Amino acid sequence: MIPDARFSGYSLDRLQKDLVAGLVVGIVAIPLAMAFAIASGVRPEYGLYTSIIAGIIVSLLGGSKYQIAGPTGAFVPVLLGVVMQYGYEKLLIAGFLAGFLILLMGVFKLGRYIKFIPRPVTIGFTAGIAVIIFSGQIANFLGLRNLEKEEAFLLNMKEIVVHLNTVNIYSIIVACISLAIVITAPKFIAKVPGALLALLVSTLIAAFFFPGEVATIGSTYGAIPNGLPSFQFPQLSVSLVIELLPAVLVIAMLGGIESLLSALVADGMTKEKHNSNKELIGQGIANIVTPLFGGIPATGAIARTATNIKNGGASPISGIVHGIVVLLVLLVFAPYASAIPLASMAPILMFVAWNMSERREFALILKTRTMDSLILSVTFLLTVLIDLTTGVGIGLLLALIAFVRLMSTTLRIDQAEKLVKHEMGEAGTPPPHIQMYTIEGPLFFGSIERFEEGIENILHSDPDILLLRMSKVSFMDLSGEAHLTSIVKQFKSQNRQVFISGLQKTPREIFKKTGLYELIGHENFFTRTDDAVKKALAKKNAHQPHSKSPVLTHKRRKELGLT
Repeated sequence: MIPDARFSGYSLDRLQKDLVAGLVVGIVAIPLAMAFAIASGVRPEYGLYTSIIAGIIVSLLGGSKYQIAGPTGAFVPVLLGVVMQYGYEKLLIAGFLAGFLILLMGVFKLGRYIKFIPRPVTIGFTAGIAVIIFSGQIANFLGLRNLEKEEAFLLNMKEIVVHLNTVNIYSIIVACISLAIVITAPKFIAKVPGALLALLVSTLIAAFFFPGEVATIGSTYGAIPNGLPSFQFPQLSVSLVIELLPAVLVIAMLGGIESLLSALVADGMTKEKHNSNKELIGQGIANIVTPLFGGIPATGAIARTATNIKNGGASPISGIVHGIVVLLVLLVFAPYASAIPLASMAPILMFVAWNMSERREFALILKTRTMDSLILSVTFLLTVLIDLTTGVGIGLLLALIAFVRLMSTTLRIDQAEKLVKHEMGEAGTPPPHIQMYTIEGPLFFGSIERFEEGIENILHSDPDILLLRMSKVSFMDLSGEAHLTSIVKQFKSQNRQVFISGLQKTPREIFKKTGLYELIGHENFFTRTDDAVKKALAKKNAHQPHSKSPVLTHKRRKELGLT
């Protein structure tokens, strides 16, 4: 019996479903793995190695029953940039180090925080990646030759325009056949993966009707070896780690985000729940081991995970079977893969890019014309025109600013005179030496400006006793505490007092840790506002012995909004 909750209630019937689902997903993964590897600037077999090793490890050690891991489109622009800047060998090292970071995220239970990335940022960089993938296949679709591969999007577009005179009509024919099959196959032959069928048919047509006329995997990258490479541990040094650190951080961040997004999609389709921290641990270990055998960074593949579920996958066994299927194909059919035209693979990646573009939700957010629209647009444009790191970084910064701006508007400071008027008698007026204010909302660095504006009137009124009702202040940071401390010190220096009523647990803990609680004095904190008012008036009555305060009944406190 396997001691894993994901295998709870496992049966022979579920095993049969897993075998079928694993076979289907394995067949689907083969063309995608090679295509993503080529788009990332490395040899196609490296994508197959990744599907085999990472796919099996994540299924064994991850936190989702249904997750299928391997090379994905999300990594394409990142890995291509690393390969162009550092080379394939250093890409393996960057992936290896990123694996440790992802593993640590899981160990320190950071999985839930990764999911807090705002939706406009996620959609923005996903759509940006889709544009990069799609545009990166235009040259192969048209069969263009002698292009210089550039990191920048605009420079790549310029290269395509400059070399349009090298268009290969045979490549276009092959690409169009492949594209037509990818689009129509799911409608007419649902049980056969469209990508695989497109590769087979377009490759056969190119081999029989246009031999030697289109670029193939073999003519571009050489023959694909029919076996796994040998184990090789990377040579590390402090200077190399520092050099690759930016790439490592991006790969780890993106790997964590994509794997948890994929697991969330699986949860939505199956009404089950994954273990996000365990999933990160599995992804981390997979990315540590995979580069040791020549594989590129991997993460959860949303489309393949969905395919697994739709075909009856019932446990991690289907993911393991998927990896074994890819391995068997590599061992048996690798030599034949060399004949696949690059023009056959281009439409497959273009179709993947189209599906991952989140175009409908992208348009919906733009229509709102809110701050989210700006965040989405900036993240998208920077991802495409500069790089993913810049796009996500600026997008998160804008999202933070928007959040702080929104939260700052929720703080309110209102003067509350009803209770003091009652204490003085209905015909009386509030004594000038007592001022009572109600503070509502979070008191933090983002709301300090509003807090200062509200408190300015208090200081100008020059009361002897300031009563702050803080029962609706659920959160306070050190910036808010510092401003409140300065007010308390100013009052104490002038022999005046600050009373506080209804203080919640979290602000009270901050008060005690910073010493503000002792500065105000334990006796000046009150659970109920009317008790604070009575004490304030008692101090006044000590100087005016004939003054009298009526007792507040429960009904009257309710009328005054103090219960």
